Amino acid sequence: MAPAAPCPPAAGTTVTKASNSKPPAAGSHANLLPASPSSASRLHLARLRPPPPLTCNNHAPVPATTSTVSRNPFTATLNPSDESLAAMSPREQTALLSRQRHWRRAHDLFDRVRALPGYAPNPVHYSVLLRHLARARRWSELRRVWLMMSRDDAIRPSNPAYAALADALAKAGSAQESLLLLLHMRALGIAPDEISMNTFARILKNSGRYSDGLILFNNWCVGRFDVEFLHLEYRAVDLHGPMQFLIDGVFHDKLDSAGALGIQEVPRKPKLVETYNTMIDLYGKAGRHKDAMDMFADMLAYQVMPDTCTFNTMIYTFGSHGSVKEAEALLANMVVRGVTPDIRTYNVMMALFASMGDVEGVLKYYHQIGRIGLCADDVSYRIALQVLCERKMVCEAEDVIDGIIESGSSIHEQSMPVVMKMYIDQGLLDKANAFFERHCRGKEVSSKNFAAIMDAFADRCLWEEAEHIFHCDRGTGGKREIVEYNVMVKAYGLARKYGRVLSLLENMKGSGILPDECTYNSLIQMFSVGGFPRRAKNLLRKMKDTGFKPACETYSAVMRAYSRNSLPSEAIDLYSEMKASGVEPNVVVYGLLINMFAETGQVEKALHYSNLMEESGITPNHIVLTSVIKAYSKINCWKEAQDLYAWMRNMDGGPDIIASNTMLNLYAKLGMVIEAKAIFDNLRRNNQGDDVSYIIMMFLYKNMGLLNESIKIAHELHNSGLLSDCAAYNAVMACYVAKGNLRECAELVQKMVADNIFPDASTFQMIFSAVNKINISSEEVLQLESAYSDGRSSAKHAILAFLFSMAGMHASALNICEQLSKSELTMDPCAYNVAFKVYASCGEVDKAFNLFMQMHALGLKPDTIACINLSTCCGISGMSEGMRRVSGLLAYRNSEFSKSFHKALISYRETGSNNLAIILLLS
Repeated sequence: MAPAAPCPPAAGTTVTKASNSKPPAAGSHANLLPASPSSASRLHLARLRPPPPLTCNNHAPVPATTSTVSRNPFTATLNPSDESLAAMSPREQTALLSRQRHWRRAHDLFDRVRALPGYAPNPVHYSVLLRHLARARRWSELRRVWLMMSRDDAIRPSNPAYAALADALAKAGSAQESLLLLLHMRALGIAPDEISMNTFARILKNSGRYSDGLILFNNWCVGRFDVEFLHLEYRAVDLHGPMQFLIDGVFHDKLDSAGALGIQEVPRKPKLVETYNTMIDLYGKAGRHKDAMDMFADMLAYQVMPDTCTFNTMIYTFGSHGSVKEAEALLANMVVRGVTPDIRTYNVMMALFASMGDVEGVLKYYHQIGRIGLCADDVSYRIALQVLCERKMVCEAEDVIDGIIESGSSIHEQSMPVVMKMYIDQGLLDKANAFFERHCRGKEVSSKNFAAIMDAFADRCLWEEAEHIFHCDRGTGGKREIVEYNVMVKAYGLARKYGRVLSLLENMKGSGILPDECTYNSLIQMFSVGGFPRRAKNLLRKMKDTGFKPACETYSAVMRAYSRNSLPSEAIDLYSEMKASGVEPNVVVYGLLINMFAETGQVEKALHYSNLMEESGITPNHIVLTSVIKAYSKINCWKEAQDLYAWMRNMDGGPDIIASNTMLNLYAKLGMVIEAKAIFDNLRRNNQGDDVSYIIMMFLYKNMGLLNESIKIAHELHNSGLLSDCAAYNAVMACYVAKGNLRECAELVQKMVADNIFPDASTFQMIFSAVNKINISSEEVLQLESAYSDGRSSAKHAILAFLFSMAGMHASALNICEQLSKSELTMDPCAYNVAFKVYASCGEVDKAFNLFMQMHALGLKPDTIACINLSTCCGISGMSEGMRRVSGLLAYRNSEFSKSFHKALISYRETGSNNLAIILLLS
């Protein structure tokens, strides 16, 4: 019979190899650890073997694993009687000590245990009590317990005590003092065991000292106990700190150094899953993925089975560095190996996909949480809400919120600003207010998160809503902090509610809250942008008097306000004050000064500050060089400007559009067509030209008499989609008017109106110029000009309808007439005349006569132009029909109408319109 296969050990057990077995060759610790699996099995995690069974005989019963403490009735209470304590084993007593919830109860229980008859001093009991005292920061009691332990000959400080004390100190915020315990251990000749080494490595990892943690671990593996690389210094520790009594002896030679000499260098290997978890995480945070993978492979080679924490750490390590596929493979392998994922596993996967902006990935693992029987926690909800709200997926975010409420939980306060911002950005203010009232008002939400909610309103200039949040109920213990005042300053500033800032500052002063640096910066920025440079300067002075040192950006904000308000002397004084305060100007400050003098044509001063900037070692950027080019262009120094522009071509990104347009304008002003065309053609090739570029070239060609070229540029700009304001439209129209292109003028105006840009006075003047160039009655144009000059309500619409009609765009003209007849605008005779003309040109005879009836009902009498247009309608509808309608509608004629009628008859005869004249005579 073949011999039975050896049974692999249970998870977490130590494997003892025969002395003649060969050492392993895989992993980063090949000289210490047994052979690792092949490289293929290390790379393809799905091939790894499942965890070994707990027993060799599959039919044998599995031994109970329930701890003795949980079965023993004596441990059912945290405060047993002395008889119960005496009946407990030392291990049960340790468990009971660990379960105490208050340091004083732990201390009392420890004293009772020590007082039991026949009690043997137990170092683990001391370690547990030290942990309780350190976590509660009861340093004086801790010192007494430590000295009591040190004086006991039967028990001296050992690795469990040091590990417990170091862990508690680090968690209490004294990481540096916890590391100094290594010096104390070395002085006493106590080499770290795996638990204490893991504790100190974890402390170094949490402190961000990844390389030191790796050195400590590698030294421990080879048996070396060296702590000099940690550079532990006595002066770095508080002289009155909690561990002063302990470390004082180390640094003042009160301890015998013979202990350190007696430490034997014995190679070790990790056996605990916790150690591997710490080192995998440490390698991952240090960015050493291969070493983390090697550590994982070594772990499997030792048959130290990974637990959920191991896989979570591996998944996070690889996923956080973009290796999402590897993270998903690890999760699959986790399931294959029988290791149950916990909620942190899914939170890690959700966080990885959220960091990449992959909403589907986040929701995939979020929904898996419920399907596998887990319950989402606060982290799960926060990740899901964050990514959904950022993508403005309102319905999906509300589903998550409903799930939180149904689970009996509440919205985490960090998620509140995220949800509120989503609603606010989407314009769902009712939902935002309802969410706030239900989940935020009266709750213990931090001032920081209240400020974030207010800031979301402030960014949308909703200052009243932000103010409502500012004054709302905060719940028990809620205190308004300076950050909220700073946000309200921002909100009032963006909404230009400067008067309300004063009352806010009074409220702030009455609450005993002093302005901080951010407050002053916000106020200075607000008044600078609002056009109050002197107020901003006074605040700057007050800020300095308070003890704050304004930054360069603060000075530049005030300087920009001086520049915009044409106060160059004040800007120069502030520049000098800035230099005297020891604040070196940056490129923004110099750029403001240079541009300010360039705008006013003071070229020498602009060049002076340009030279000062270069002498300070500051390289001019695009903005500064553009300002200098602008300065040269003011005095027509095209050669100097051209040299600077050529220099900008060699800079990253080349010249910006402002510099290019400045050069174009300079060349256009000097009539340098070839040079201007070269720049313009380059802008067009690179799709960099804007409406200003095209307008400059249009006027250059036009002024040079190259009207056809000007029209080509106008057509190109018309069709480019770059027209964005009335001035640009007017520039294109000027070219069309010069060429006499009435149809193109009308089409441009139509596009202008469609883009919600209503024509201005220049537009209407060009319309009059355009229609005067065609063969049309001057009386009609004069009537329109008079109505426009008088500011009649329907004049602008009538002019547009007239333009469209003359250009043959009858549908557009008809549409405006329909609007005039139905709108609240009062139609004057001029508008009626245009409407008659439009209806006549469109053949809408019935509409023309209906409008005439409306005009008659209002008591308005038709003038000559109205009669002509109505007669045209008669001619369109046929002679007999026209005779009948004119006879019926004009039966009320009076002397004035007879005169108009007579004028119309003469006009038709003179123009050869015999048919219309006959119609008038017959009527």
